Amino acid sequence: MATATLQRQTEEVMAASPVRTKVSVAPGDGIGPEIMQATLDILEAAGAELDIETVSLGEKVYLSGITSGIPEDTWQSIRKNKILLKGPVSTPQGKGFKSVNVTLRKSFGLFANVRPCSAYHPYVFSRFPDMDLVIIRENEEDLYAGIEHQHTDEVVQCLKLVSRPGCEKIVRYAFEYARKNNRKRLTCFSKDNIMKQTDGLFHQVFNEIAPEYPEIETNHLIIDIGTARLADTPQMFDVIVTLNLYGDIISDVAAQVSGSVGLAGSANIGDGLAMFEAIHGSAPDIAGQNIGNPSGLIQAAVMMLRHIGQNKVAEKIQNAWLKTLEDGFHTADIYREGSSKRKVSTAAFAEAVIERLGQYPEHFAKAEFIGDSKIVLPPYQRRVPARKELLGTDIFVDWKGKDPDLLAKSLQMAETEHLRLRMITNRGVKVWPNGMEETFLTDHWRCRFQTEDDKPVFFAELIELMQKAAGNGLEVVKMENLYLYDGRQGFSMGQGQ
Repeated sequence: MATATLQRQTEEVMAASPVRTKVSVAPGDGIGPEIMQATLDILEAAGAELDIETVSLGEKVYLSGITSGIPEDTWQSIRKNKILLKGPVSTPQGKGFKSVNVTLRKSFGLFANVRPCSAYHPYVFSRFPDMDLVIIRENEEDLYAGIEHQHTDEVVQCLKLVSRPGCEKIVRYAFEYARKNNRKRLTCFSKDNIMKQTDGLFHQVFNEIAPEYPEIETNHLIIDIGTARLADTPQMFDVIVTLNLYGDIISDVAAQVSGSVGLAGSANIGDGLAMFEAIHGSAPDIAGQNIGNPSGLIQAAVMMLRHIGQNKVAEKIQNAWLKTLEDGFHTADIYREGSSKRKVSTAAFAEAVIERLGQYPEHFAKAEFIGDSKIVLPPYQRRVPARKELLGTDIFVDWKGKDPDLLAKSLQMAETEHLRLRMITNRGVKVWPNGMEETFLTDHWRCRFQTEDDKPVFFAELIELMQKAAGNGLEVVKMENLYLYDGRQGFSMGQGQ
């Protein structure tokens, strides 16, 4: 009994006097500096044990000549402190710059994006007052790999990269999040009816991991109908896990139907580092006017406090924020005649939250944060490599003609002893043999060569094929090899094949 009492007293002392944490803080662009100052004022007033190290990134850094938008001292600060609280950032348009957000997420291995979306009706209008869901988005790959090429005058390409390690990490994280936060249902969104290799892998991994969590109900929806239901009946969802691009889109849909994109914060979680931010952009059109809603960044800061173990401070801020919403102190984006009581500025909203520190909401449930919010995943275990067999290749050709039969004759002159022209597609649609004259054609052609009996070939024969194609005046802009993996076809068929 004495030991238990001593342990409880120790825990109470630690909760009352949390260890100070050094945090990198980037105010950002547009309304970023205003909402960041409001958030920092609240953190200080609430007694958050933080040592702030201000860093720069974003538009001014881009324009100074640093093409990543992130100077070296900022990289070092984030690597040292392991925590970044970031305001929204602008990427200069039309200059080829990469997004700072994507760069940070990928460079630091922040594989999980966690975005809670709840309704705060009736104080913030929402058609879905019972909405309370979390979207967990894969954060590093998919189309956000950002690998793009122009192949011809008429066609550009963006590579969609999906890896088994990436799928396993985010899917397992979602299940662990659901278990840790007493969530009962996990829904997977993908488009594997069309993208059977990439989205198919994501869905497959979801099905493989689900049996390890029998207490969690699972289901899968195709992304289009899933998004429609999210916009129409969001209360049917509890936790959603999905790929990068889909997650980016549906997070904004969910935040908007909950009441406002300006209310939602997000966490970007890696194995050893985390970044916290509002989900909205920098809103340069209202920058400097002191009217932006700091709520999204405040919510991100609450998530940050939970991540570093300062639960009591997080509770204090969250309850004061909820009480402020209940009392009708609203910024312009959520102000509504009849339900709001006062339209307030960015700074005034922060002041209202600070005045209510120590108070509790009356309508909303009181925030109570228990335990560490961190989730530690087991290391990825690479599988025994599959038996890999080379069946042929797809060569992509820049050709300005319009008759696939003429192109086929040129390609057949490049055939080797074993490799034969099997198919030509244009934008994925089979146009040879037996194509449809109604199919619209561009100058970008996928030309598939395989053995007649689907037996494996040596790579040297592909080199011979390429040399013969070039010798016949064909401009090959890309080549994709066709493999079997333990007898499973590792490439897609042509539409109409």
